[in-house]
Amino acid sequence: MSAAESDASLREEAFGPLLAILASLAALGTLATNILLPSLPGIAASFAVPTAATGAMMSSFFATFALGQLFVGPLSDRYGRRPIVLGGLVVFVAGSILCALATTLEASVVGRIVQAIGVCASSVLSRAIARDLFSGNELARVLSFIMVAMAAAPGFSPLLGSGLDHAFGWRSTFAAVAAFGLLLGFAYWFVVGETHRSERIRLDLISILRTYEALLRDRRFIVPATSVSLVIGGLFAVFTVTPAILVDGLGFSPLGLSLFYAGTVFIVFGAGMYAPRLAERIGLASVTHHGLVIASMGCVIMAILAFTGFRSFASYLLPMLVFLFGMGMANPIGTALTLSSFGDRAGFASALLGFLQMTLAALAIVATTALPIPAFSALAFVLACLTTLALLIFFLRT
Repeated sequence: MSAAESDASLREEAFGPLLAILASLAALGTLATNILLPSLPGIAASFAVPTAATGAMMSSFFATFALGQLFVGPLSDRYGRRPIVLGGLVVFVAGSILCALATTLEASVVGRIVQAIGVCASSVLSRAIARDLFSGNELARVLSFIMVAMAAAPGFSPLLGSGLDHAFGWRSTFAAVAAFGLLLGFAYWFVVGETHRSERIRLDLISILRTYEALLRDRRFIVPATSVSLVIGGLFAVFTVTPAILVDGLGFSPLGLSLFYAGTVFIVFGAGMYAPRLAERIGLASVTHHGLVIASMGCVIMAILAFTGFRSFASYLLPMLVFLFGMGMANPIGTALTLSSFGDRAGFASALLGFLQMTLAALAIVATTALPIPAFSALAFVLACLTTLALLIFFLRT
């Protein structure tokens, strides 16, 4: 069977399993992070350190994850997707085992760094593989499903982590993600072949830097990539600050917080299912624009409510639902728009997009937590700035 026939067969006969594998690859990083959140106090007690010190397990993971993507993209464009994905999953499982066996905070931080080195490959290459196999509205549909999975992971994983921690202790959460990574590796091995059919690039520092520079200069890439990354940065700020708003400010229980996260998944799911159908009628760029408008409207309304003294649960929930719906439209369709013109450099483009997303997420989190105002007001202000800037930047595409 030729390479083209193999790809066609994969798209048609194994579409369901392929979609599930790509979604799992994309969600693995957020699963490995958010499943730990309920266990952080127990981890701190086990290592006899303050709970705040466990933040090093998060910051080290995200920093490694962001930088690692820049190397994964070129490696996959040179050697193919399959060996990089499988190798990354092996490294991820090894890091998870190190964390499960750690007896000090320092050892767990090392394990988290190893985890991040491995999992950055799956995140980057889930998008690159999708771009290898699909284009246009089909790509938008696949990326929408991947987006729903990425939203579901932080929504439901704290509930899973809380149950595992309660039943078996915090080390079981690392054992669970290691088992999931191992099963995912076997599924990828048996279902997904090599999908990178373009000419293999040279792997030297100068050519890598030139390729990244070319992408940064290309308006077809940098405009939608920046807009999408600003909105994703806002989403990570929501995940980070919502506990302070709902638990500390409004008296939610940890279970109530977990249920709130889980409930938001359905909004993103609805937007993710609606957006590709709309894109078939009006195009990828128009849907991305509409999603950015909706997200910005929700965040501006939230900011107005926050700074005029309305800080109830309703004044947080309703604008947040509008933001999440707009984000659920703009992110997958904007990602498809970003990658659609770069099939020959899909690994590079996906890696640079991932790096921009994680960098802006880190900046959004720092800005939100550093502002000397109540958490509700800080989040509303940062979200309004990010989404409005994303919308204004998107106008530069034409």
